[in-house]
Amino acid sequence: MNAFLFSFTGTLLPHPKSLVSPSRTSSYVSPQAIGKSPSSKQHNKPLKNPLLDPSFLKVILNACDDFIDTFIDPPCHPSLDPKCVLSDNFAPVDELPPTECEVVKGSLPSCLNGAYIRNGPNPQYFPRGPFHLFDGDGMLHSTKISQGKAIFCSRYVKTYKYLVEKEAGFSIIPNLFSDFNSLIALVCRGAVSITRRKIGQFDPSNGIGLANTSLALFGGNLFALCESDLPYAIKLAPNGDIITIGRHNFEGNLPINMTAHPKIDPDTGEAFAFRYCLIPPFLTYFRIHPNGTKSRDIPIFSMTRPSFFHDFAITKNYIIFPDTQLETNPFGLITSGALVGYNSRKVPRLGVLPRYATDESKMKWFEVPGFNMIHAINAWEEDDGDTIVVIAPNTMSIEHFFGKIGPNSPKN
Repeated sequence: MNAFLFSFTGTLLPHPKSLVSPSRTSSYVSPQAIGKSPSSKQHNKPLKNPLLDPSFLKVILNACDDFIDTFIDPPCHPSLDPKCVLSDNFAPVDELPPTECEVVKGSLPSCLNGAYIRNGPNPQYFPRGPFHLFDGDGMLHSTKISQGKAIFCSRYVKTYKYLVEKEAGFSIIPNLFSDFNSLIALVCRGAVSITRRKIGQFDPSNGIGLANTSLALFGGNLFALCESDLPYAIKLAPNGDIITIGRHNFEGNLPINMTAHPKIDPDTGEAFAFRYCLIPPFLTYFRIHPNGTKSRDIPIFSMTRPSFFHDFAITKNYIIFPDTQLETNPFGLITSGALVGYNSRKVPRLGVLPRYATDESKMKWFEVPGFNMIHAINAWEEDDGDTIVVIAPNTMSIEHFFGKIGPNSPKN
């Protein structure tokens, strides 16, 4: 789909008779049948310890999760209380298969063809414990317009996390923003997660991302993105259905994660992106060519601390990275229950790098006191490239950006 239409003629509503969403069901995998030997001779076999049976362990682990949620987690702050966070317009919704919309006013021109697709968090299962909106499973909502008709559809991005938990019937993979609400909860949930990994309930090497942040069209594919994982390729079917093709690693050249906000140059068709990490190099820049191949990585070693990089900006000749007062710190999970913390002593910076740099030797950093840029709106060059203008909202109370994720808002 080569077009995203952000406005169209007519007022659209799904047909009332088709608005019954399928109820959410959980799949059940029956245990394998135990065969009996037709021979009357019985061979002595070592008895298995029933306490080590995976199905028994799963029951125990589920009980442990419930115990942590009920007795170990401290009372939820409203910003983490699922009864508050997931209420009214933020309440979870079910998938809706392709549904033709009734045009209640006006008409749709037959020459109008395209689709509007939105991405956002929508938990597959209602949380048993603390929940942050950023931890919801990615769901895509699409309105496809063709031949004077509009088809609406809502589908989950079929991430590895979604599929594993769909089969299990409940959430089992840890949530990055809300599962570590206290030190003791961190230890307990960590032990439960390690045990689930050991008995084969999930494999983190397959990715634990949610694909719930954004959509981007580049390299010949439409992607659902989340910065904690690889992008997931998505296809919009002719009947309006949304199909997840799978996790995309650009022929093995992108092993871990990338930003959820890549920048696409409409003139060249290139996509510019980055990833950040908890270990050096803390920031890595790369490009995706129009044919979908990835350039080599450019590590930014002048980043000496692991900052929280969510977005950036590009101009015709430069890349602009914001180094804010938000920093990622795994020890924050222990001290405050939050992976991202606010450093009051740090002076925010903007880093400028030529778009086609082969290394970071031409990287320049400029201190911008009081300017914490989380998202970029636009950027361009003036004065023959001597001046770069960046338009971005300034997050004034940066220490409260994530709400109250942990029991104590972390400050360094």
